[in-house]
Order: sequence, then structure tokens, then C-alpha cells
Amino acid sequence: MKNKEPLFHVAKREALPWYRMWLIRVLAVLAALVVCSIVTMAVTKLNPLAVAGSMVEGALGSSRKTWVTIQNTAILLLIALAVTPAFKMRFWNIGAEGQVLISCFAAASCMILLTDKVPNAVLVLIMFLASIAAGAIWAGIPALFKAKWNTNETLFTLMMNYIATQIVACFCIVWENPKGSGTIGLINSTGNQGWVQIGNKYLFAILVAAIVTVLVYVYLNYTKQGYEIAVVGESVRTARYVGIKVDRVFIRTLLLSGAICGLAGFTLVAGVNHTLTTSLAGGRGFTAVMVSWMAQFNPFTMIITSFILVFLSRGSTEIATTFGLNSSFSEILTGIIIFFLIGCEFFIRYKLIFRTHDAKEGNK
Repeated sequence: MKNKEPLFHVAKREALPWYRMWLIRVLAVLAALVVCSIVTMAVTKLNPLAVAGSMVEGALGSSRKTWVTIQNTAILLLIALAVTPAFKMRFWNIGAEGQVLISCFAAASCMILLTDKVPNAVLVLIMFLASIAAGAIWAGIPALFKAKWNTNETLFTLMMNYIATQIVACFCIVWENPKGSGTIGLINSTGNQGWVQIGNKYLFAILVAAIVTVLVYVYLNYTKQGYEIAVVGESVRTARYVGIKVDRVFIRTLLLSGAICGLAGFTLVAGVNHTLTTSLAGGRGFTAVMVSWMAQFNPFTMIITSFILVFLSRGSTEIATTFGLNSSFSEILTGIIIFFLIGCEFFIRYKLIFRTHDAKEGNK
């Protein structure tokens, strides 16, 4: 009888101990570095150790570079924390980019329009509330449509990104300074109204991200709402059977996600950039999806994954500058490493079971 059993098949693993999961990830990084070294030698003839050293120099080579890397990690982490509650209940919120951007627009609008009308402390408070409200509303719209009419949340949230971008682009022209530049420039650069700094200029974003990390972890793991999110993520039908109002959970969770995106937008405008551009979110809304997924929705693990991606981004830029290469080559190296990091998650979740010798013999 002809053997029809496949050579191997994929089966879901039982949960691995944490140290085995991280061993797989470390091995994936080492394998990625080997491949990057081979590609570097083959394409550029450069010493791969020099290239690796350049990456470290670009991300951590000075006190300022280290602070910027940590600050960028904090912003990316904050946005990843925002999308995590939605992702955990299998609501694919791909609109974090737009939610952050519309929040930046809300904060910048307050800085521009209310500077001479209210005291600075009141201005900062209004900016904070406006940013959170804008982000929550922008995320709540697709959640409402999903709950009431079962629309596709992936497409809906994705399209909302483009609307937010065009709104910001429009007002960047309305508020351009100087006229004809197409950009706003630093807002309130003379009086610093609406600017928020704690200690040095990098610390505010770091403190905000640290506080939100703890709060999101507690919310997801130790509250009734967090439990409902987990149940809805496992099975909507089961959630409804046990009495959970799924539509309400959808809307409530997306309002929370949008509000955290709003906090990220407030932090970018008030604490980091003090301006408004269409690129202010910098693609972090999409990168945050990878951060959250790679960390398996664990807020503390996201600190590590956020740092890795920021380190790669800043380090790859340094490679292009130091060795006179175009940015495409550095992005190739980054892509290789990310490919291995994502690919290793397959071996954490699944295993390959090969056809046994006995099965082959018995079917001859």
C-alpha cells in the first residue's frame, strides 16, 4: 500500500518554560547576526564586526544617543501598550498611527489657539484632556461600527489613518510658519507655553511609559475588565454564553486603546517634538503591532522588544552614515534580524513532528 502520510506535520506546543522561550529568541538573534555578517561581506566587503560596532555606536555611542534611544523606546512602548488590549481580544486595531496623529493634532491645536488665553498649567491640562479625548474618539468610531454592524475593523482602522494624516496635512499649511514653508516649526518656541519637561528633556516620555506599563499590566491581569478581554479573545461565542456584553467590551477596550494613543500624542507634542507634522508618529503605530505581538501581549516583555527595534533602527542609520552606504542596505540588515525574530515565534508556539521509521516500514 502506498504511503500517504506526510513527511512531517505541524502541531501546537504546550506552553514552554520562559527560559526555553528566551533561549530560542537568543539563538534566533545569533543566527540573524551570522546571516547579516555573510550578507555584509558578500555585498560590501566590509568587516561585519565593524558594521556591528557601528550599530552600537549609533544607538548607544554617547550619553545623548543613549537618552534618545531610551526616549524613542518609551514612545514606541507606549503605542504598543495602546494596541495590546484590543489585540488581546482579537480586535485588530491597525489604526494606532492615525489615533496618535489625531491626538498630536489636538494637542498642537490647543498650543496654537489657547497660548495667550489661559495660564500655562491650564493649557497643559487642556492639551492633555484634548489629546486623550481625540485618540479615544478616533478609536471608538470603528469600535462602534464593529459592535453595531460587524464591520471589518482592520480595514476601518486602517482607513482612519489616512483621514488623520490628511487633516494634519491640511492644518500644517493653515498654520505654516513661516508662510510658504509648508511646516509649522517649533510651537511657542519663545515662551515654551504648553511644553512639558521633568528633569532633562528626555525623562518625561520615559516616566509616562513606565507608569502606563505597570497600569496596563495590572488592568489586563488583575481586573474584571481584563478578564473579559481575555475571554472575548478566546471565543466571542463563549463570552456571550457566560453573560459578557461583547459589544460593550469592544467599545470600552477601543476607547482605552485610543486614550493611550492620545497620551502618546500628547507626549510627542508637549514633551518631545513641540511641533506638528504628518510624520510625527513616524510609523510607530505599525511597528507597535510587531512589538505587541512579539511580546505575546506582555507589557513588561514589550520593553525588551521595543528597545530591540529602536536599537536596530538607530543603529542601521549609523551604518549608512559611517560607511557611506545608502539607507536600503541598513534596512536590509534590519529586515533580516526582524525576520528571524518573528520566525522564531513559530518554533515557540509550534513543533514539527516527522514521520516515524515504523510508519514508513509498515506502509511498504
